[in-house]
Amino acid sequence: MGRLLRWIIILAILGTGAYFGAKTSWWSALSSHFHGGGKQPDYLTTPLRRGDLVSTISATGTIEPEDLIDVGAQVAGRITEFGRDEQGKEIDYGSQIKAGTILARIDDVTYRSGVKISEAALASAKANLERAKADLGQLKAKLNQARRDWQRAQRLGTSEALAQSSYDAYQSAFEQAEANLKVGDTAIQQAAAGVNQAEADLELARQNLSYCTIASPVDGVIIDRRVNIGQTVVASLNAPSLFLLAKDLRQVQIWVPVNEADIGQIHPDQAVAFTVAAYPNDKFQGKVGKNRLNAGMTQNVVTYTVEVETDNANSRLLPYLTADVEFETARHEGVLMVPNGALRWTPPSADGQKAGGPRGGGQGAGGPRGGGASSGEAQSQGPNGPGASKSAGRGAKGTIWVTDNRSPARPIPVTVGITDTIDTEVSGPELKEGMNVITGIRSAEMAATAPPASGASPFVPQLRRPAGGGGGGGGPR
Repeated sequence: MGRLLRWIIILAILGTGAYFGAKTSWWSALSSHFHGGGKQPDYLTTPLRRGDLVSTISATGTIEPEDLIDVGAQVAGRITEFGRDEQGKEIDYGSQIKAGTILARIDDVTYRSGVKISEAALASAKANLERAKADLGQLKAKLNQARRDWQRAQRLGTSEALAQSSYDAYQSAFEQAEANLKVGDTAIQQAAAGVNQAEADLELARQNLSYCTIASPVDGVIIDRRVNIGQTVVASLNAPSLFLLAKDLRQVQIWVPVNEADIGQIHPDQAVAFTVAAYPNDKFQGKVGKNRLNAGMTQNVVTYTVEVETDNANSRLLPYLTADVEFETARHEGVLMVPNGALRWTPPSADGQKAGGPRGGGQGAGGPRGGGASSGEAQSQGPNGPGASKSAGRGAKGTIWVTDNRSPARPIPVTVGITDTIDTEVSGPELKEGMNVITGIRSAEMAATAPPASGASPFVPQLRRPAGGGGGGGGPR
């Protein structure tokens, strides 16, 4: 009986303790919820660290060969065959070729006939010249005869031995012979011109015949083949393009449209890093070659094309790949830096608004509205066009909040430096490496997933705080 009574007393004591413990815990939680409880907020912090920062301008461009040659046809006709490359294979995409290599042949029947016609015309013109020369000899002989007759007539004069009509006839014959000689000289000149014209026609016909054989003007590689055997090409005002050749793919360019707001920060020999989707784990290096002055318009944003030069000795970079380019505008080594969100965070407003509310300033890093963003916010305010700047706000004044987890958060004024869109350089006399910089307040969802506080009864359900009590930056929403 005494043993049973002892167990009843023990159970009564345990039950009473659990009841009052749960009641005290519940009341404390409820009081803390409605009255604040004076508890230090659960801040999300990151240490103020020192490191290297590189400020860049991002843009997207296209890889282009340095020298492109469009090989066309200057005559019309049907493609009869392709040439052979250095390995003896038929010319096709990617074929390596040398200058003078035959790329294709056009049916030359018509042009060979034209050469023969021109050759015959030249022979006829030469014969006409020889005939004109022979005629000139005859005319000269006739002129000499007429001159002698006229001279005799002049010595005799008009008399019984020479009638007036005969005298006049000799004079007329002499003058006519002189005129015929001039006609003969002109005929020779005309025949000589006919020979020259025939020679030019023959040269043109032979040239057109040579155009039936399409040869490479330079060493290079076939980027594009735009015709097939049996296809008829028609040369009119614009020569049809048959092949596109890249002179040398060991050196390529990237044509990058850069926003007009950022073009002033781009200069020749500027360091450039870029990636391509074909090699996502590799970063390639290059440098700015030149800025083109002919601006373009893209979605009402003025852009300038920048030529970036890069080495392609291993031929990994293929023409027309899309490149994500970063122009290095500044590099600072060994500087203090904080996450960009730390410059946008401010503590909850004094009127009782909860951090993370629609208007509260306690928005953490990456908050949707960024309430309470300081003047030193290092986020680009430029348009989201090609080449949007990542270094806006440099030299501005800002504020970060620090805590030692024992005293209330306190602000520290800073000067904002360059940013890489993740971290921002800050400087100021009060800054020390390792300071706990606040980026937000732990959200309700994060608090709900935390383990129960020590001393709480495991048998009593834990009170969940309402979801409005402090939307911290970086916490799940």
